[in-house]
Amino acid sequence: MSTADSATHPVRCLKCRRILRRPSPDGLGPKCRRKVRRATKAPELTQYKPHLVEKAVELLEQGAVVPLRATKKNRVFLVVSSDGSSNYRTARAACNCPAGLKAAHMCKHRIAVIALELAS
Repeated sequence: MSTADSATHPVRCLKCRRILRRPSPDGLGPKCRRKVRRATKAPELTQYKPHLVEKAVELLEQGAVVPLRATKKNRVFLVVSSDGSSNYRTARAACNCPAGLKAAHMCKHRIAVIALELAS
């Protein structure tokens, strides 16, 4: 985005939609980033495998979780894959990644979405 573009279309926080003075790589404002960091340490996430929680936190820090739409039942997010080659549609209840489709364990994309929703 060029400087002329940013004057007409300000960059907004992906979570609360406030205008950001200084855009960040994760797309969050300072207050929302603090809430998300606090939520990643929530006791609700201790039920998941620790290495998956770490990967979910990494996804959030990289800005790989982008809100797509919100319905009455749930919010849908677009989550970038680890190698960056594809995107997965993820909600709290389901994810269309290979691990999410097998559903043996909770995938890191869903854990990231749960952490993001806990920050609300």
